[in-house]
Amino acid sequence: MDDAVGPDSLAVMCESSSDPREARVSAPRPAPGAAVDPIALEPVDEVRITTLVDNTYDALLTGDDRTTRTPFGVATAAAAQFEGGSTNVGLVAEHGFSALVTVRRGETDTTLLFDTGLSPDAMVTNANRLGIDLSGIQGVVLSHGHFDHAGGLAGLVGRRSVRSLPMVVHPGIWARRRLAVPGREPEAMPTLSRRALDGEGFAVVERRQPSLLVDGCVLITGEVDRTTEFERGMPPAHQAWSGHDWRHDPLVIDDQALVVHVRGRGLVVLTGCGHAGVVNIVRHAQRLTGVPTLHALLGGLHLGGPAFEPVIAPTVAELTALAPDLLVPGHCTGWRAQHALAAALPTAWTAGSSGSAFRLAA
Repeated sequence: MDDAVGPDSLAVMCESSSDPREARVSAPRPAPGAAVDPIALEPVDEVRITTLVDNTYDALLTGDDRTTRTPFGVATAAAAQFEGGSTNVGLVAEHGFSALVTVRRGETDTTLLFDTGLSPDAMVTNANRLGIDLSGIQGVVLSHGHFDHAGGLAGLVGRRSVRSLPMVVHPGIWARRRLAVPGREPEAMPTLSRRALDGEGFAVVERRQPSLLVDGCVLITGEVDRTTEFERGMPPAHQAWSGHDWRHDPLVIDDQALVVHVRGRGLVVLTGCGHAGVVNIVRHAQRLTGVPTLHALLGGLHLGGPAFEPVIAPTVAELTALAPDLLVPGHCTGWRAQHALAAALPTAWTAGSSGSAFRLAA
C-alpha cells in the first residue's frame, strides 16, 4: 500500500490481543548478535540535550539551573493583521522526536543529532528559530526506522551538506513495516531508503553491536537485551516483511538508545521510542558500562494506549527504584504514564517540550 499512516491508525496500534500465541511471540528474549561486555565508556564533564522536536510545545514552562525553556517570541513571522506587520512565534510540535546532544570533555565539545522528527521541516524550522546551526553537527544517530524519527532527514539535507556525515543505524532500520488492523486495509509505513541516504552522501554505518562514538564517551547501545517479564513490545497489528510474508514485529529489533556517563553523576540515557522497553534499555546500559547509577532518562517511553497501559505500573516501580535525578519522558510516553511518573518521582520528573534544553554536569 502507498497510503501514509494516519492518526487513527496510530491509535489502533495500541490495541491489544488476548491470543496466547501472540503473547508467546512477543515474550521477552535476548536480542540476537554478540554483546560487548563490559564497555569502557569514558566519563564526560557535561552533556547538553536540546529537544528539537517533541509532541508538545509549552511556552509557559519555567526553567531552573539545569533546564532552559523556550518562550513565545523566540522568533517572528510576517502577519499583516498586527501593527508593524509581524507577530511572535514559538516552536513546532508534532508526533515525532529529535534531540541535539552536545558532550564536553575539558574544552572540547562534540555535537550529535539523535533522530530527526516526523516532517521534513519541523526540526530545521525549530533549529533556525532557536539559533542552532545544524552545520555544526558531527554525526547522526537514528534510534530506529519508524518514520516519525527519520522524516526530518530531508530537511537536514536541504539545509546543509551531509557529504561524509556519519550516520549510525541498526541494519534492521530498512525493514518494510505496516499496520494490519483486523477489518481494515493494511497501511504501509514509509520505509527508509539506504540508496537514497547513500546518494545524499551520508556515511551510513550499520551496527548490531554497541558502538562507541566521540573518542569513547558516547555509547550507542545496538540491540537491547530483552530481560523483563512485562515489556513485550508492539501489538499484533505492527508487522514487518520477512522477505516472503508479513509477520508480527513485536520487537522492533533496530531500537537503540544513546548513553553518556557524566563524571561523578552516573548514566544519562536518551531514547527515541523505547520500543525495547525503557527498563530493558537502562539495564542494558548499566550492564554494558558497569555504571550502576542512572543520573537522567530522557525521550520516548512508549507507554501510551491500551496495549501498553498495563506496563505502566511495573515500569514506574522499576524507575522509582532506579531513582534518577532527572526524568523527562516525551513523545510516545502517553498521558497516563506521565501522570504516574510525575506522582512517583516528583523531584525528578520534568515536563518535556520542543525547544527545552537540559544541562547535566559533573
